[in-house]
Amino acid sequence: MEITDSKINDLNLDALFIGDKAENGDLYKELLNKLVDEHLGWRKNYIPQDKNMISPEEQQSPEFQDTVNRMRKVLDDVSNRIRTESVPWHSAGRYWGHMNSETLMPALLAYDYAMLWNGNNVAYESSPATSQMEEEVGNEFATMMGYKNGWGHIVADGSLANLEGLWYARNIKSLPLAMKEVTPELVKGKSDWELLNMPTDEIMKLVEKSGEKLDELKAKSARSGKNLQKLGKWLVPQTKHYSWMKAADIIGIGLDQVVPVPIDENYRMDIDQLEQIIRSLTSDHTPILGVVGVAGSTEEGAVDQIDKIVELRHKLQKEGIYFYLHVDAAYGGYFRTIFLDEDNNFVPFDQLKELHAKNHVFTESKDYIKEDVYNAYKSFTEAESITIDPHKMGYVPYAAGGIAIKDVAMRDTISYFATYVFEKGADIPALLGAYILEGSKAGATAAAVWAAHHTLPLNVTGYGKLEGASLEGAHRYYDFLKDLSFKINDKTIEVHPLVNPDFNMVDYVLKEKGNDSLADMNKLNHQFYEQASYVKGTLYSKEYIVSHTDFANPDYGDSPLPFVKSLGISEADWNNVGKVTVIRASVMTPYMNRQENFDYFVPKIKVAMKEYLQNIFVAETTKQLSSAQQ
Repeated sequence: MEITDSKINDLNLDALFIGDKAENGDLYKELLNKLVDEHLGWRKNYIPQDKNMISPEEQQSPEFQDTVNRMRKVLDDVSNRIRTESVPWHSAGRYWGHMNSETLMPALLAYDYAMLWNGNNVAYESSPATSQMEEEVGNEFATMMGYKNGWGHIVADGSLANLEGLWYARNIKSLPLAMKEVTPELVKGKSDWELLNMPTDEIMKLVEKSGEKLDELKAKSARSGKNLQKLGKWLVPQTKHYSWMKAADIIGIGLDQVVPVPIDENYRMDIDQLEQIIRSLTSDHTPILGVVGVAGSTEEGAVDQIDKIVELRHKLQKEGIYFYLHVDAAYGGYFRTIFLDEDNNFVPFDQLKELHAKNHVFTESKDYIKEDVYNAYKSFTEAESITIDPHKMGYVPYAAGGIAIKDVAMRDTISYFATYVFEKGADIPALLGAYILEGSKAGATAAAVWAAHHTLPLNVTGYGKLEGASLEGAHRYYDFLKDLSFKINDKTIEVHPLVNPDFNMVDYVLKEKGNDSLADMNKLNHQFYEQASYVKGTLYSKEYIVSHTDFANPDYGDSPLPFVKSLGISEADWNNVGKVTVIRASVMTPYMNRQENFDYFVPKIKVAMKEYLQNIFVAETTKQLSSAQQ
């Protein structure tokens, strides 16, 4: 069923979450009970004259009651284990760790409800309702990314979406070589080099001309295993997610074909280095299969300059060089909604503040959005495919990844058909399973994403407000950390944020003033992480919870060097140690945008941080005394 009015006057985010202290818990229970009752009624009213399969006498039998009691005990054990060992990621001002936060109540409720039907979206006949929802969600992904004739679908996670992106690139870029065998008249007079550098839109036009020979073309494409090594290199920034290595392995491209591109001191892909690498490779007639730009790296929240990658592609195309472009926006994809007005138009940069003020996106009028980040998101429309994860900044429960493609016809280059699941030639969404990597998949996920999208419009009036709340909270956190220090006995511990965030990821280090040893600083930060995580003590009693990561030379090159040197650490020390350990926070909480909320937690965070540091130094002193006594 379509939502007739996609606009909302002034959406209240607080109505959409269960709440830090379960403030909307009664509302959640009311809505869940209503949905469960409707499901039970649905069962009862289907052919109501049918006999009951479970009799009252059986329900009263000792065996039945014993089984029920066993089930109750097992569920009590499940509840106890989860409550004891889980992370309180819902906490507004206590949890500052991974990409996990409050999830949207409409998504939770839709997931809960749809689970009762156990829909399998691989085939329309097993899940008509949720298959339709997934088809609608896929089109919404494409619209959100600015694709006019695009398509998309839900996958389990960003890793699968990235794999599908490489799958599209591999198959499409190999089709011109297949045409040389199957439809030579379409590529007459073109060299292999020209075929391997043919733009995607040109390839798709030739595919359309091939008509009924498409299946034969696909059989001769890289799908057959032929020409894989001819396709060239897959270029990814050093901030790449590890899933790209898996994808290259699985898809048959091979790890040797994956080339890391250096990043700059802002942890974005270095475009000059990208051009140098491409020119060096192509000078030896090694083609470029594709380039990956990241929008919201998982360690730094950095947004690569997608617009600059596009500009470079236009420049190189004039020289006969072309590469497929995929944007890995698994983390940052939904952030594009903050640039879309209520009619889903991407607004000019100089009108953003007015748009945000009108829709109450931020609580304060500050320059939260960098113009180069804006330009990157504006250029998404030029990419062939984009990864986007609802279970990250879509605030939908796991597992819900997603992918959008620029041209719906692209899906024919990867399609398969299984007659027992769907009929070839049938209308979408009956064919969803033919165009995706996965087989059986939960319809509940589609219902959850659909419900979220139709509660919060995918523009500034809905999701844009939620993304804005997260971004504003991240800036409050960054500003709080900038001038923070602690006096622990005779030591002063300073806090140094990494970079002003592109998005909502805030990284920082703790450093003992006057101690310029990188190894000592890394040790201190790792010890702090242990104090503020599951490693030491009980999570549920922690008053401040964080994550951490290492920026190591093998992956990051010397991009952390300017930051390390700004702390007074020598380049020689960096060269010797080769990594910097940082505390990492994905600030997804929708509550810390408000000053009064943030101010409430500031003193509590300070107390917790100081206690962790004291624990570290007490343990160090005890260890030294013990060693001396031995």
